[in-house]
Amino acid sequence: MSVALTKGGNVSLNRQAPGVRSVRVCLGWTAGPGYDLDASALLCGASGKVLTDQHFVFFNNLQSPDGAVRHLGADGGGGDRERIEVRLADVSADVQKVVFAVAIYDAAQRRQTFRQVRGAYVRLTDADGGAEVARYDVTPETGSETAMVFGELYRNGADWKFRAIGQGYASGLAGIATDFGVDVLQPAPAAPSAPVSAPAPAPLPPMPAAAPAAVVPAVPKAHPATGSSPVTCFFDPTHGVGSAVVLWQPQWGVPRQVETCAACAQRVQTTVPPFYTPPQAGYPQQQVQPHVPAQQQDQGGRRFGTGAMLGAGAAGLVGGMLLNEALSDDEPQVVVNNYYEDDDDSFF
Repeated sequence: MSVALTKGGNVSLNRQAPGVRSVRVCLGWTAGPGYDLDASALLCGASGKVLTDQHFVFFNNLQSPDGAVRHLGADGGGGDRERIEVRLADVSADVQKVVFAVAIYDAAQRRQTFRQVRGAYVRLTDADGGAEVARYDVTPETGSETAMVFGELYRNGADWKFRAIGQGYASGLAGIATDFGVDVLQPAPAAPSAPVSAPAPAPLPPMPAAAPAAVVPAVPKAHPATGSSPVTCFFDPTHGVGSAVVLWQPQWGVPRQVETCAACAQRVQTTVPPFYTPPQAGYPQQQVQPHVPAQQQDQGGRRFGTGAMLGAGAAGLVGGMLLNEALSDDEPQVVVNNYYEDDDDSFF
C-alpha cells in the first residue's frame, strides 16, 4: 500500500517495502507548450555536498561512477515524465543521500517558472515488482521557482528512508548545483586577456587652408610717353605728365583709353563713375571732381540729379528763343495804338 507524503514527511523502506533491493524514483508534471523540464540526481556525502562532479547524474551524465544510480529518461510508458533507478545495495558507502530535483531548461531566457507547471509529483516504486511505495504531490510555494528539489533517499543506519522535500529555487538548476557543490554547471572563469595597449590617438584633421587675402587692384603699369613733347594728364594738365593709360568712362559717350597721371589713374580705378566735372573752357580734358566726404555733402555740398540738369537745359532753350526774338531785324508783328479815322479827319 502506497504512502501519501506531505512536505517534510518520510517513509522507511524496511517497514513499507521489506527486502526491496532496487527502487525507481518516478517524476511527473504537466506543462504548457515550449516547456522542457529535466530530472537529475545528486549523490552526496556526509557534508551534504556531491562527492565529485561525476556524482551529479543528469541528461549529460546518465550514470554515477559506481553504476548504482542510472537516469532512465522517459522509457517504460505510463504517466511518468522521467525515471531514475537506484540499486540500493550497490550505492557507495560514502554516499549518505541521493537528492532528486527537476529544473526548467533555459527558464530565464524563456521567462518560464513553475507557476505554469501543474500536477508535479514524485513517487517511489519497487523496481522489481513495480509496486508504489510512496507518493508526494509537489506544490510550488511562490510560483517563481525555476527548479525544485522533489525528494531524497537517505541512509538511516542500515535502513533507507525517502523524504518529501518540495524546496524551490529561483536560480534554476545552477542554484541547486551551487548548494550541493557541483562545479560542472558553473561558468568557466574568463581567461586573462592580454593587456591591450591604448589605441593610438586619431590624427587630428588638417587645419583648413586660410582664405586668400583680398586682392587690391594694382595701379596700372605706367607707359613712357612717346614723341617730342610729353602728354600731360588728361584730367588736369597741372598734374604733370600723363604716364598711365586707363579706361575712362565719361558721363556721356563711349568709354575710351586716356593717359593720366598716377594719382588720377588710381582714382579712376577705385571710384565708381560718373565722377567728372563739366568740360573746362580752353581744354579738351575734364577734371576729376574732388572727393567730398559724406558728412560734408550732407552739410554744405550740393548735388544735382538728371532731372535738375534737364530742367536747366530746358530753361536755357526757352531763354535763347526769347533773346533771339529780341535781336531780330524783322519788324515786330505788333499793332500799337490802333484807332479809326473818318473822312472829315475828325478824331474821336
